[in-house]
Amino acid sequence: MGFYDFEAQDVTGVMVSMNEYAGKVVLVVNTATECGFTPQYDDLQDLYEKYQQDGLEILDFPCNQFGNQAPGTDEEIVSFCDSRYGITFPHFAKIDVNGENALPLYKFLQQEKGFEGFQSLHPMTLLLKSMLKRKNPNYKKEPDIKWNFTKFLIDRNGNVVARFEPTADMQDVEAAVKELL
Repeated sequence: MGFYDFEAQDVTGVMVSMNEYAGKVVLVVNTATECGFTPQYDDLQDLYEKYQQDGLEILDFPCNQFGNQAPGTDEEIVSFCDSRYGITFPHFAKIDVNGENALPLYKFLQQEKGFEGFQSLHPMTLLLKSMLKRKNPNYKKEPDIKWNFTKFLIDRNGNVVARFEPTADMQDVEAAVKELL
């Protein structure tokens, strides 16, 4: 199976095939409204406005698995994102990204691109490493999603070409997107 074989429910309850994004560059992001990384919504929206006309799509998947930082209903999350950050990219229903109830798309993404580490210079890196190591000393060896705002970059052919942890510099994300456009 490939990226285009999966589907997910949007915030209106409609099942959306990833095949709708065939031929586009796609950034898939698990998000949260009450996270230290939530301001990345600004960067993501800027990226979307800058490159949507060139074929970029950003898919927003709220997830409440990390510190309960995505509380509220799908409608409340969308309202927050739209009013606070002016988000115009597609919102999907809240999902699990890890565990037995993980959205199959996310299981696939993790198989394609596992965890490669946090950016060492980011101020949140030490906190994340410490917290994750206490919960699971082997966290570095497992492909699961470590925190909110992990991003997967999909090329125009549906290949998962990169994974960016929340500590990744958004300029690096933009450079990778530009390279595929």
